[in-house]
Order: sequence, then structure tokens, then C-alpha cells
Amino acid sequence: MEYVLVIAASYLIGSIPNGLIIGRNFYNIDLRQFGSKNIGATNAYRTLGPWPAFWVFLTDALKGVAGVLIGQYLGGTALAELAGGIGAITGHNWSVFLNFKGGRGVATGLGVIAMIAPKVTLVVFAVWAAIVYLTRYVSLASIVAAALVPISMWLLNARQEFFYFGILAALFVIIRHRPNIERLLKGEEPKIRAGGKTASGPTKEK
Repeated sequence: MEYVLVIAASYLIGSIPNGLIIGRNFYNIDLRQFGSKNIGATNAYRTLGPWPAFWVFLTDALKGVAGVLIGQYLGGTALAELAGGIGAITGHNWSVFLNFKGGRGVATGLGVIAMIAPKVTLVVFAVWAAIVYLTRYVSLASIVAAALVPISMWLLNARQEFFYFGILAALFVIIRHRPNIERLLKGEEPKIRAGGKTASGPTKEK
């Protein structure tokens, strides 16, 4: 019963569409109408600018943190923590408040990993930031960073349960980025550039 409660509560928290809430309430913008039409931090950056994107990223990551904390409180085991983390990621990607649509789970997944393997988080975030800086492709950075998660967990001797979670999380993120992978291979993936609200509205991705 504890695991059911953990997953249910974490799923509901993960389902909170932070990008949509921040865009609508503070900028009068529905991110689903602009750019990639995703409510994640990358589209918030392209459409609204750096600061809105920062808050979207932070609040989405905190959903993963909350999921693990719920697992700690209600279950008290490593498996319960992972159940909470998976519940939060699932909610983010298939939100009950958005007709079971959502993001790609990168920020929320990072929040989970930050709780269960903080050293791994530092490694993958550094790699992600370096790739974004050098290539301006957020999708490429997210794919490489995701693949690096289980490798880093293995090298840093993370718990076996967390290592298996890292493999599943990496596969999940990579599969969710399949359209981006296709565009990268074709040379059609847009590079990141900051947008922002202007007199005529938010910046639209060309």
C-alpha cells in the first residue's frame, strides 16, 4: 500500500505543468503555442528568455526531488525512493492535467538523480553544460548526459538499484528525444537561442 501511495502522490506532483503555469500567469503566454510547443525549460528559454527558463527548470527538477522525498517518508527504502522518482517523471511526461501529455523528463529526472546520486548529478550536469555551450544543441546535450548517467553510477559505485534506474532513465530520455535525434542526423535541429517577450509578443522559433 505504501508504494501505491508513493507512486500516486509523486505522479500528481510530477503532473503539475510548471512551464504552462509560469508562462500563463507571469507572461500571459501559453508555451504550447510557440516554438517547439513543449512546456519545458528549453522552449521557455527560446520563447520567454533565460530567467523564465531557469524557474521552469528549477521547479521541474524539484518535482523529482519531491518524488524521492515522498518515497523516503512513506516507504523508507531505496526502492520506495525510486518509485517516487519514477512516479514524478511519469507525471511530468504524461500529466493528468494536460490530457496525458507533457515534457521529456530531463529536469525532473535530474532532480531524482540529485537526490539518489549527487556526485553523478555534478558529472552529468557539467557534461550537459559543456555540450550546450560548445554546440548550442540542448537535445544533443540531454541525450549524451542521459547516456552518461548509468556509466557514472557504475564508475562511482552507486547502489545497484540506482544503477538499474540510471539505465532505465537513460533509455527513457533517449527514446523521448527520438524526433530530435532524427532532426540532428538531418541537420535540421534548431540551436538554442534566447527569446523573450516583445511588443508584438514572444519570440517565435523559425
